[in-house]
Amino acid sequence: MPNLQFPEVPEPLYVMSQEGYRIATYVWGDDEAPTVIAVHGFASSCKDTWVDTGWVGSLLQAGFRVLGVDQRGHGRSEKPTDPRDYTMPLLVSDIETVLDTYMVDPVLYLGYSLGARVGWHVCADLEHRIERAVLGGIPDGRPLGRLDLDQARAYIAFGTPVTDQATQNYVRLAERVPENSLPALVALAGGMRFGEEELDLGNAPIQPVLVATGTLDAIFEDSKQLAARLPNGTFAEIDKRHHFNAPGARQFRELGIEFLRRGLDD
Repeated sequence: MPNLQFPEVPEPLYVMSQEGYRIATYVWGDDEAPTVIAVHGFASSCKDTWVDTGWVGSLLQAGFRVLGVDQRGHGRSEKPTDPRDYTMPLLVSDIETVLDTYMVDPVLYLGYSLGARVGWHVCADLEHRIERAVLGGIPDGRPLGRLDLDQARAYIAFGTPVTDQATQNYVRLAERVPENSLPALVALAGGMRFGEEELDLGNAPIQPVLVATGTLDAIFEDSKQLAARLPNGTFAEIDKRHHFNAPGARQFRELGIEFLRRGLDD
């Protein structure tokens, strides 16, 4: 019998970005069910963040259709190594292209970490296409700004040991997922440093948004402040979880799905 809590990951269906990069997408559930687009964080993948943690299975059991995305540079999507291919507007454009290709409108948004930061801009820029959103572990300031690019590049090129603790954490995170490409992920971190929109988040989304962050996460207070900026925002604490294990918390999953379902019942 199929495992309903942890469904198999189908072969990806590829969507072409505006520059011609292949973006891997995955679909589970009934075409007529309300669609949740699920966008993972840095150095992860749709499978790693949403399937292996039980999210996809729980969403299906709750009556949703799930449209999963491997962001560019991740999973089975293409992995360019030029930082200019990883600006925030391009990451947002990829999500818009997925929505256009699947012709789903409106949808519910589920994002974690970098996927949550992308979701903030998706909700603000495509406000009529996103009904409500769950943004987990959303960072303030410049995304991936704590990563020491020089040390990461020296590690890739020469195997030079990384001494900066934050950069060590990112490298370990990147090497944890077999499909990851460290050069592509370092390029992504560099791309996040282009433009001022990565520092100033701009207009706050007007949709109902649940911001959820682990109580042990270094960005906990920043996330709470971001939630306070939202005209229809709610903040939830994920008890005793840090940034890297919060996606697997049952509390996060239950709160998130209840919040998404609330929109259907209104």
